[in-house]
Amino acid sequence: MVAVRNLKRSAALVAAALALAWFAAWALARALIVRDVPVASDALVVLAGSAAYDERTRYAAQLFHAGYAPMVFLTNDGQRGGWSNKEQRNPFFVERARESLRRAGVPEERIAVLPQRVSSTYEEAVALRYLAAERRIRSLLIVTSAYHTRRARWIFNQIFAGSETRVTIVSPERPSLSPFVWWASLRGWRAVAAEYLKIIYYRWQYGRWFPQNESLKQRFVFDASPFSLFGNRPRETKI
Repeated sequence: MVAVRNLKRSAALVAAALALAWFAAWALARALIVRDVPVASDALVVLAGSAAYDERTRYAAQLFHAGYAPMVFLTNDGQRGGWSNKEQRNPFFVERARESLRRAGVPEERIAVLPQRVSSTYEEAVALRYLAAERRIRSLLIVTSAYHTRRARWIFNQIFAGSETRVTIVSPERPSLSPFVWWASLRGWRAVAAEYLKIIYYRWQYGRWFPQNESLKQRFVFDASPFSLFGNRPRETKI
């Protein structure tokens, strides 16, 4: 009888530990999601995210068709996707994102790709701040993945502090990876666990100080052609 009681007690403890671990995993994932309510804006922006482009562009297309913005910008991280038998090459993810928008019914003339390659959310925010200032864009609706929203909001709030441009961060209502089961796949660990490492890095690297150095300013000077919907040609000078 004692052995049976001990076995039951052990089973109960294991079950409680598993339930606690499951709840902790759910809470960690859920804490990363801080999406805003979509509002009408001058332009939509789909942040680069390599393989995450599909869910982001599908949601951006929904917002476009719902009338939230007349234009969709794509940032370009310069990363290539898998092999395309049709094209006999590895297309860039930004090319796949553009095609995804077209398939979703967004007109070609309403899609523009920022000409500069970016390597981080910080660089995306800097590029968009300069673009908004040059083109007098008063509001941006930023589309990203759910688990990226907390870090994206913090970065964009820092970069756009003092700007006349309103920034709204949104993501699909249902994440492609459920907060309940993200831990069961390698993709989930990359999306959730790795995101906490990135948050720690950004807080350590930048804290409350975001460098606005000359090299970055020189990188984000914009060519006119993709942005004709927003007025005259920008100056070909340093920003």
